[in-house]
Amino acid sequence: CDPVHLHHEGASVEVDGSCSPCICFERGASDRLRGSPGRQLVLVDGIVARSVRRLHRLFIASADRKRRGRGQTSVPYVDRRSKMACNFASAALRRSARRGAAIVKCATTSEVAAREATSHVSGDAHARVRFAPSPTGQLHVGGARTALFNWLFARRCGGKFVVRIEDTDAARSTKESEDAMVKDLQWLGLDWDEGPERGGERGPYRQSERKEIYRKYVDELVEKGLAYPCFCTDDELEAMKKEAEENKMPPIYNGKWAHASQEEVESMMNAGVPYCYRFRVPKDKVVEIDDIVRGKVSWNTNTLGDFVVLRSNGLPVYNFCVAIDDGLMGISHVVRAEEHLPNTLRQVLIYEALDMLQPVFAHASLILAPDRSKLSKRHGATSVGQFREMGYLPDALVNYLALLGWNDGTEKEIFTLPELVESFTLDRVTKSAAVFDIEKLKWMNGQHLRALPEESIVELIGQDLVEAGIAKDAGGQFCRDASLLLQNSCDLVADSREQLQTILQYGFLSTVASDKAAKFVEDDFKQVVEAVISAYESKELLGALENGENEWKSWVKATGKALNRKGKRLFMPLRIALTGCMEGPDIGAQLMLLSNAKGAVTEGTAVVDLDERISVLRDWLQKA
Repeated sequence: CDPVHLHHEGASVEVDGSCSPCICFERGASDRLRGSPGRQLVLVDGIVARSVRRLHRLFIASADRKRRGRGQTSVPYVDRRSKMACNFASAALRRSARRGAAIVKCATTSEVAAREATSHVSGDAHARVRFAPSPTGQLHVGGARTALFNWLFARRCGGKFVVRIEDTDAARSTKESEDAMVKDLQWLGLDWDEGPERGGERGPYRQSERKEIYRKYVDELVEKGLAYPCFCTDDELEAMKKEAEENKMPPIYNGKWAHASQEEVESMMNAGVPYCYRFRVPKDKVVEIDDIVRGKVSWNTNTLGDFVVLRSNGLPVYNFCVAIDDGLMGISHVVRAEEHLPNTLRQVLIYEALDMLQPVFAHASLILAPDRSKLSKRHGATSVGQFREMGYLPDALVNYLALLGWNDGTEKEIFTLPELVESFTLDRVTKSAAVFDIEKLKWMNGQHLRALPEESIVELIGQDLVEAGIAKDAGGQFCRDASLLLQNSCDLVADSREQLQTILQYGFLSTVASDKAAKFVEDDFKQVVEAVISAYESKELLGALENGENEWKSWVKATGKALNRKGKRLFMPLRIALTGCMEGPDIGAQLMLLSNAKGAVTEGTAVVDLDERISVLRDWLQKA
């Protein structure tokens, strides 16, 4: 039954004692207004429709009449408000059904529109989003970003974040993979309100446990004439595909069994011929969504063909399961990667066929490799588990993933998790593809590492040095001093291993032989080496180190004055002579750490102490 106007445009309608322009939803009284008993009606400012999905069309038609009456060609603001009101009506109706209320009353359309103008991108307390991974491998960074966007949206508006496991692919799905994904989400700090390990009122939350639910809705589609059994063999389907390709047509099902008689169907079933169920796709229909990220997207159903909803082995297909689950779980916003955009047509058709409320869609861009190809294993680490094992901090990875296709409109790059929650809205998600830059991620990890409290840094680096077999005691003074010394030069916790070994060892001979050091070696480097050896023999150097930072600086200054050197002409030769390197932390701090190394590092860790370094300098000086 088509939507109708009651009385005239803008008229107030009395519903349950209320007489004002309002948005009302009534069930159980549809015979009093229009339609058959038990059907759900939607009433918006005196406009009645049989379902929410017809509401938007009704508003457009009404607005078009008003526009033509005013001689306008552009869409006025009131039309956009009406569409917003329609979107809010969908959400309100979903809440009424969830609460079992007979009537839900909202504000006038103008007040609703003002609220809805932001709620579809920033959400409200009734928003429900989901992350639905397939447990067939590790959690890819693309999936982790999808989970993050959904989580941020839910936490920003006080809605619900649901985790649903899509494990209908029994051949590839494993419990180990599911457990690993759950562990990765927990490590990232993305907790969920409903799902595995938490349960909820809309469960089960594993598709493998919902087969009876899917079968029920297949039967409903069959009863409505919207699905039918198909007995085509693989050879027949392949022949259809080949014929379509030869005719340069889309490879779609030709509808062989779409109009079979009941006798033909029963005959095939009685003969035990395998069959699937196909959805009857309406012809010549344009399906359109208003995607938050991509804008208006439309498809013509003639390019689709009748698609399978239940396989011959009794297992439902992905798109059917997704639509049923999203509808029954009250998902208000579907936020996912753009690679799922083609699936949307099938899912919308299923929503409509089963009178389920259609969620708001937001399809984020893909994550590409630096060469602009799809990010894959050949580009290095791509899973959350790999980055965790490499020593990345969860806050840094979350921060980086959030900026792959989203920004807050400023130049800010470093965000804490609470700051992301406060800033995130879907209207700031971009269309353009995001490029995964591992060097940028490392830099960002370093920023988060250095922002940690001192005790956290000491614990992380100290434990890593022990696990690497370099240090003996993670809580000892040596590990504490090493952690604080190295934190500013480490982007990853694991960087501390190589940097500490460089400090403990002495690469003097290879450094002075390098082209990089040639400029300083040729600048009377012997003079500096002689001064260092002399200071060591007179105990002046050891005294400067033992008496603290100020005493060390005084010795360096005095040495520079005596040699008539300053700046880089002084500091770089001293660094090369005392540390064997041309870069690294403060020279004095390195030598103090070196003096405490013996007894604190493992037997297998090479240490070249100050005595041995002076011996190397003497040998070099004799040969120079």
